[in-house]
Amino acid sequence: MSSGDESAVPPAASAHERRFTICREDEPVPPVISGAIAAIGNFDGVHLGHRTLIAAVRETAQAAGRPAVVLTFEPHPRAYFAPHLPMFRLTDAEAKEIVFAHLGLDGLIVRRFDATLAGTGARDFVEGLLVRDLGVAGVVIGHDFHFGRGREGTPMVLADLCTQAGLSCRIIPPVALSTGAEPVSSSAIRAALTQGAVTRANALLGYRWFVSGEVRHGDKRGRTLGYPTANVALPACNLAHGIYAVRARLPDGRVKNGVASYGRRPTFDDGAPLLEVNLFDFSGDLYGQTIAVEFLDYLRGEVRFDGAEALIAQMHRDAAEARRIIAENAVPSMLDA
Repeated sequence: MSSGDESAVPPAASAHERRFTICREDEPVPPVISGAIAAIGNFDGVHLGHRTLIAAVRETAQAAGRPAVVLTFEPHPRAYFAPHLPMFRLTDAEAKEIVFAHLGLDGLIVRRFDATLAGTGARDFVEGLLVRDLGVAGVVIGHDFHFGRGREGTPMVLADLCTQAGLSCRIIPPVALSTGAEPVSSSAIRAALTQGAVTRANALLGYRWFVSGEVRHGDKRGRTLGYPTANVALPACNLAHGIYAVRARLPDGRVKNGVASYGRRPTFDDGAPLLEVNLFDFSGDLYGQTIAVEFLDYLRGEVRFDGAEALIAQMHRDAAEARRIIAENAVPSMLDA
């Protein structure tokens, strides 16, 4: 069940090799990324399909001698229109910034998705947001991109409005892993993670899926079992309950290997879902700090044991299996500096 090399970061200039500028919400676009070619979308997951858009925007921008950027929106439009419905996001705003910074882009522009933007017509989206506010020189979009009030803007409408406004517009067709395969999509990746098919999800993403969150105090039960854990509550996460081989980036930049449990702890309290990460060869206090946890593989489902002794014996086996998987999959990671 190894994840192989399909989740390696594709070749691109790293954030250390070129300047990566982030322009958040109401900030004006800085001169260094002014007049850019922008890939537009929500980019949940920044998966291989999105990666095709990013490669296209880099190619188009290079040919035009302009910066290559991504334009995305927060919160996710689905969260804005249906805030009462939990949404399993593959990448939150911070995670997207991490992934984009690895992909050879010059910058990222984030704009707030609010009532004003939701009510903007297609023409005003182009002439107001893209031309007047952001000053982009061209756009790259996916085949299914819709925009403007009531999603009135289709890719063809955008192409026509861009022509009228003097902007270039490039539309990218669907992307599949192989001929005849299902197109890569955020929905397919969510479905894979819900089934515990981590290696499948990672193959569709093009990197190993990761989450981040604050380490919270728990009942400290892991210490008594010989496996102290960093406990992280994940919002609206449909990840399959079970045991995973993981790597985690600590606040000081170190990346540690480990084994993690995500679920309700049926042997003990059967409580709210929680991510519990045991870091190998680590001792220290992480409470109140944010860590990023990367998932390499799914080891087994969540099981209720008759007692602590049987659980500890299985935890020994899980840790040994996680160490083996991690050792066999030492490929570049989004968590690596």
